[in-house]
Amino acid sequence: MPELPEVETVRRGLQPVMEGSKILKAEARRKDLRFPFQKDFVARLEGQTVTGLGRRAKYLMADLASGDVLLMHLGMSGSFRVLRDDGDAAPGQFHHPRSENRTHDHVVFRMSSGASIVFNDPRRFGYMKIIARSALDGEPLLKGLGPEPLGNEFDAKMLAQSCAGKKTSLKAALLDQRVVAGLGNIYVCEALYRSQLSPRRLAATLATKKGEPTDHARRLVGAIHGVLNQAIKAGGSSLRDHRQTSGELGYFQHSFQVYDREDEKCQTAKCGGVVRRFTQNGRSTFWCPKCQK
Repeated sequence: MPELPEVETVRRGLQPVMEGSKILKAEARRKDLRFPFQKDFVARLEGQTVTGLGRRAKYLMADLASGDVLLMHLGMSGSFRVLRDDGDAAPGQFHHPRSENRTHDHVVFRMSSGASIVFNDPRRFGYMKIIARSALDGEPLLKGLGPEPLGNEFDAKMLAQSCAGKKTSLKAALLDQRVVAGLGNIYVCEALYRSQLSPRRLAATLATKKGEPTDHARRLVGAIHGVLNQAIKAGGSSLRDHRQTSGELGYFQHSFQVYDREDEKCQTAKCGGVVRRFTQNGRSTFWCPKCQK
């Protein structure tokens, strides 16, 4: 499932053709994706100008002039592609040709910018929902989400306070969307490695007895910022389904230091350890037992 860097990459690809542009025509080519489309889904979109395109955790959020917000989730295999009057957006170095089979093109937005935006989702785990902006605070899909890891409010103090007293592992805490929103398995493994913290460490060790952040918390926040920013710059990670809106593959997977590198030599200078994998909370965890404490 795409994580924060992949969703942010898609947002940046859609922004130039969606933001400030009117939805001239909307098509929902089936009645549902993961959830049924609202009965007035098309009617509430057509004729509306997209005043802003943002992201919250792993959700794309298009603000409409009507005061509604179009919430979009990529699910397991969802992707957008942008079609222009002169054809598909130009592929780049990491272009991967898309299938000519368009049976999984489920939603199409034809924009006044001259672009058509197509949502393709073979597994249909993605979804879209229109919500009144005034009702966002009570929206079940968004309610309870923690701070954005790249937002100004997310720092060592906030992370320490969220983890104080927790008896769960550090990795489980970071995957809890109530603690921090948008992190997934890949980037948690990479951030823990960069901060040299064990995924088995108790989350509570990020805070002192008084609830103040420890050096571990400060190192971890720095590592989270670093790995996410690097991944966004690289266009995210392409393992199975992630594609940028231009058709390009993300290439951060070439920068993985532990994820999917089982039995390879640890990349930390003078460590001499070997990357291991174990199952934790139903997910594969990759780490170096020698330098991650």
